[in-house]
Amino acid sequence: MPSLNILMAQMNTLVGDFDGNTDGVIEILNAAERRHPGALVLFPELTLSGYPPEDLLLRPSVDRRVDQALTRILTAMPGSVYAVVGYPRRYAGKLYNVAGVLHRGKVIAEYRKQALPNYQVFDEKRYFNPGAEPCVVDIGGIPVGLSICEDIWEEGPTQQAAAAGARLLVNINSSPYHRGKREERWQLLAGRARQSRLPIVYVNQVGGQDELVFDGGSFAVDAAGRVIAAAPNFEEGNYWLQADFSGAAPALGGLPVSPPQAEIAATWQALVLGVRDYVNKNRFRGVVLGLSGGIDSALTLAVAVEALGAGRVEAVMMPFRYTSQMSVEDAAQQSLLLGVAHKVISIEPIYEAFMAGLAQEFAGTAVDATEENLQARCRGVLLMSISNKKGLLVLTTGNKSEMAVGYSTLYGDMAGGFDVLKDVPKTLVFELCRYRNSLGPCIPQRVIDRPPSAELAPDQKDEDSLPPYELLDRILELYVEQDYSAEDIIATGMDREQVQRVLRLVDVNEYKRRQAPIGVRITRRGFGRDRRYPITSGWRIGD
Repeated sequence: MPSLNILMAQMNTLVGDFDGNTDGVIEILNAAERRHPGALVLFPELTLSGYPPEDLLLRPSVDRRVDQALTRILTAMPGSVYAVVGYPRRYAGKLYNVAGVLHRGKVIAEYRKQALPNYQVFDEKRYFNPGAEPCVVDIGGIPVGLSICEDIWEEGPTQQAAAAGARLLVNINSSPYHRGKREERWQLLAGRARQSRLPIVYVNQVGGQDELVFDGGSFAVDAAGRVIAAAPNFEEGNYWLQADFSGAAPALGGLPVSPPQAEIAATWQALVLGVRDYVNKNRFRGVVLGLSGGIDSALTLAVAVEALGAGRVEAVMMPFRYTSQMSVEDAAQQSLLLGVAHKVISIEPIYEAFMAGLAQEFAGTAVDATEENLQARCRGVLLMSISNKKGLLVLTTGNKSEMAVGYSTLYGDMAGGFDVLKDVPKTLVFELCRYRNSLGPCIPQRVIDRPPSAELAPDQKDEDSLPPYELLDRILELYVEQDYSAEDIIATGMDREQVQRVLRLVDVNEYKRRQAPIGVRITRRGFGRDRRYPITSGWRIGD
């Protein structure tokens, strides 16, 4: 049998942008034809619509848009290349997630995704019907089996393709990142390849889409399950490999294996890419954030500058009577290090004006958290006003630990459009700061070393109200990400009273999280589309 040149198009699509996504497909196909006529070009899952299109799939015009996009590609594509492109397609009134094979101006085959994920961030059963049949198509004399994303996580579709005579399996994906995902994929495909005795080429999209980040990392395994080619993670690009079928066993090669990243480096890149694409795809001029001199806002600023460049980032220090001189100095130092516009606006007169207006309402009451929350809300008003006037997106700076237990203020530090650290536990915030400083000076060391504080009261520290973050984050990981019950967590050796208090805080603060900005998802379960708990509930705390 002949050899085959294969292009893994690690593409950054935009949901709903059929025209722009189609332009990208045509451009890549033309470049592939010039380099390797007759090549097989693999695009990600739902390339034409972008992923996940969510309820755009319910719009009556979606069929027309798909047809128009396919017509444009078939008319413009060069004569000899083959393309595997993902798109939604309706048959007999039912919608399917499809991989189409395009060649010489025709759709020569279509495969309908069989395994529809309906867990965590996925809800494909809301939109699609499952396929049932394999699809093996002759491409340059080689029988190639098609599959889509979740199909590879189940045994059936791979076995069907092998039984239908496939010599090579291609799997097109829109697989979002979470920590540890690359290793999971490699292990999974190694097992599928050994079971089917087929080499597998896995193509994944790259880019940010709302809270999801797609990390690319397209790769290929041989029939023995060895990873023999791997594209970089978090980088858009076109990556070539060759398949040789002249021997007893198919041989893949031509692309080196991109070296694995340390998990902390991958997490950093996911945050940067998520911010960059959210800001750019929504056409914001830039971002503004409150830079408090604390560790969360320091890390948020560092990510924003890496994502957008210093010229598109504005930092605002908003001191009050409880703000330490250290915080003022550290915020100014970091802004200078990164070269961002830095402003100082005191909230003292704004706070006093609010207090004067509320004097009658507050008469005869003691000072409590109300006055602390008012400080945060003064800052929120300032940032949102700057946002409106300058067309800048407000980045909020709350981390996952705070979001979990409600250590945040509605319409205050939660006011904004995107929360960079929403899925980053506090202990990981420290780790990321140290990692970023290892790349070059960025975050003043005493910001990392000092005890965390919201500075809303004299000598305030976070651990006055919360357990130590190492303990808190472990409880949250078990409860939020792994669904342990209170008794299961206590059985790991943790204090019963602390566990029950933390779990109660998580449960009763669901109403706050529903009103929080979205943010980059980096764990198996973030506070967003993959954790949907009722606000009004009689469920017993901690079960």
